Amino acid sequence: MTYDVIIDGKSYRLQLDRTDGRWLCRLDGREVQMDAVLTRRDVLSVLVDGKAYEIKRERTATDLHLWVGSARYAAELRDPRSLRGRKDGAGGEKGPRKLIAPMPGKVVRLLVAEKAEVEAGQGVLVVEAMKMQNEIRSPKKGTVQKLVAAEGANVNAGDVLAIVE
Repeated sequence: MTYDVIIDGKSYRLQLDRTDGRWLCRLDGREVQMDAVLTRRDVLSVLVDGKAYEIKRERTATDLHLWVGSARYAAELRDPRSLRGRKDGAGGEKGPRKLIAPMPGKVVRLLVAEKAEVEAGQGVLVVEAMKMQNEIRSPKKGTVQKLVAAEGANVNAGDVLAIVE
């Protein structure tokens, strides 16, 4: 998997591959020895070149921040293969918005029903990928017009999961 990662405005190319139970990681083409374990929701314990870090993820309706110790970093993750990784030209809140699967996985839980009112940033469903559960949140305040993915369904990166209008 290859990602474009932006940390506090600086871009990096991150390649991650899992083989034999270990992660092979390349950051801007340089191999980095690392291992990672999800210790609890939104908290990752990472060992990089023999040094341990605890990374906490903080999501709002519009932003993603990573806490490493007491330092907070603005973060953005883009999958160059995904349409979701590209910025919307209009960037507006008007019209229906599709919730797209950010990675292949399995829908393990629906958090709202069709026709339910949701707030921006409210969880709509949970997708599990590589034993990590990822809450897919509403990009805007509105009504869940359609839940495309059912609980237990396998999804691919880029699949439409729900539509919020």
